[in-house]
Amino acid sequence: MHAARDPAAFEEFYRRHVDGVTRFVARRITDPHLVADLTAEVFLAMLDSADSYRPGRGSETAWLYGIARNVVSVEWRRAARESRAVGRFAGRRLLEPDDVTRLEERIDAEAAARHHREALTGLPEGERAVVELVVVDQLTVAEAAAALGIRPVAARVRLHRARKALRAATEHAELPGRPSGSETDSLSYVRGNA
Repeated sequence: MHAARDPAAFEEFYRRHVDGVTRFVARRITDPHLVADLTAEVFLAMLDSADSYRPGRGSETAWLYGIARNVVSVEWRRAARESRAVGRFAGRRLLEPDDVTRLEERIDAEAAARHHREALTGLPEGERAVVELVVVDQLTVAEAAAALGIRPVAARVRLHRARKALRAATEHAELPGRPSGSETDSLSYVRGNA
């Protein structure tokens, strides 16, 4: 990828994708400092793996979301190993109050997406990952497959299984605090009702 070797190309690439990557991370992480740090880590990891990008396998966005998914997964594993008290302050850069406010607003804006992710926790990891990328992150099934490193047909099968499981779960259980508006529309899409 040309952006890894050319600072001007990298800046253009960064500006084109930073909001999307920040939203991706904010849908999964609620701490504004950590959102900022992980977003930066995604772009550092992108520079390290730029030679692995193959345009024929998917869009830049799908490839970048695959990297972001790995960065977030690494963070979750790290946090699980460390105590919460130590983990909250270790290795953080200080953010200006305006930065914290902006990231808190972004995190609040992604609350519905986090709710959707919580509704999917009963699904196997592979199915949940496809649903997250297709419904929450709005990638195509082919792009989600590229981000996960699987074939498009496998992604379609996983999406079908997830929809079937969610349809069965919602038919047999009345959920308190059921989502409304666009949340219901998104969940209906996942279940295959839309």
